Amino acid sequence: MVEHSEYRRKFLVVIDETPECDRALTFAAYRTKRTGGTVVLMSVVEPPGFVGLGVEDVLRAEAVEEAERNLDVRLARLRDIGDIKVESVIREGDAAEQIERVIGEDRDIAILALAASVSADGPGPLVLHFANRANALPIPLTIVPGRMTDEEIIAIC
Repeated sequence: MVEHSEYRRKFLVVIDETPECDRALTFAAYRTKRTGGTVVLMSVVEPPGFVGLGVEDVLRAEAVEEAERNLDVRLARLRDIGDIKVESVIREGDAAEQIERVIGEDRDIAILALAASVSADGPGPLVLHFANRANALPIPLTIVPGRMTDEEIIAIC
């Protein structure tokens, strides 16, 4: 059994360009602010398709730069919220596969926090994927409704 002082509970939040991403970030930030732990910001970039002559390297570099900009915006938001421990990771590949890989590699990740889209098309591909695999995940999945306000999220944290 790991002693509490050694265990660092981490909330994994997927950072992308969707509006609901900030709902999951807000939940994880206020929850860790209240109960301790770390927020892990994860961005997954799609691998470039084959286009030849080194163009893949340029496309990959641009995708990583965009991911870093998205992470920087979220890091600034976390600084505004308060004293929150943060880690970040950028991976390349299929988002769901990379998320599961990071969960498997970091045993301190204790909760995957996602937010449901407000779109009429459904809650979003990651929410659907992980809701369907919730029984196979080694950690709890928290799905924050995309329509929740900051105040509503803070009230439940």
